[in-house]
Amino acid sequence: MDYNYEQTSEIEALESIYYGDMQILQTEPMHKFSIPIKSEGYDDGEGLACQLVFTYTPKYPEELPIVEIITDESFDEIVDKNELYKHLMEQAQENLDMVMVFTLVSAGQEWLNEKWDRVKKDREEKILAKKKADEEAEMKRFEGTRVTVESFLAWRKQFEIDMGIPAKREKEGKEKNKLTGKELFLIDTTLNESDLKFLEDGDAVKVDESLFQNLDDLELLDEDEDDEDYVPGQSSDSD
Repeated sequence: MDYNYEQTSEIEALESIYYGDMQILQTEPMHKFSIPIKSEGYDDGEGLACQLVFTYTPKYPEELPIVEIITDESFDEIVDKNELYKHLMEQAQENLDMVMVFTLVSAGQEWLNEKWDRVKKDREEKILAKKKADEEAEMKRFEGTRVTVESFLAWRKQFEIDMGIPAKREKEGKEKNKLTGKELFLIDTTLNESDLKFLEDGDAVKVDESLFQNLDDLELLDEDEDDEDYVPGQSSDSD
């Protein structure tokens, strides 16, 4: 195989296909050149792009060319260029013994498009997931928390603690348990004898006997006399 002829012919074809984009970096001792690839949408401000740099080996295309991938930080933040390199080397092995740069560039271009489509899909799914989460959170805010027996009992217990209800109930219970005098009297039968015990205490009670000395001077009404005709101080024999 005439390696030089194969290589020179491919360079001429590539310069025609990628006119304005392909750059010849060196011609000696072997051709080295770069071709840019980019995903759809890159020209609109979004997407992936990188430079593929090829260097012929002396026996190319019976040998694989040297392939380098030049990227920027934005590319490396989104995809791993090592994955792209591995993909290109697999394609190169399948096309060994044939000029393959156009095939490799096309494979790289397709790989970038697939990666970018996946990136866009992931971003859209994240946006939708966030939107759904926000909507669900908003609905819960209006609906409130679903109440169960357990959650209600727990809430009521905490509410009563916060309001000091258990302490109030304890105080009311103690006051309720206090008995009135009547209740004490009915319950404690010994209170029935309290007055008698009081009187039996000797000199604890004294009676003024002088109050009863003139009882004989009192005139008692005859049971037969009319109470309406009785005048105190007058004799019944007024004849």
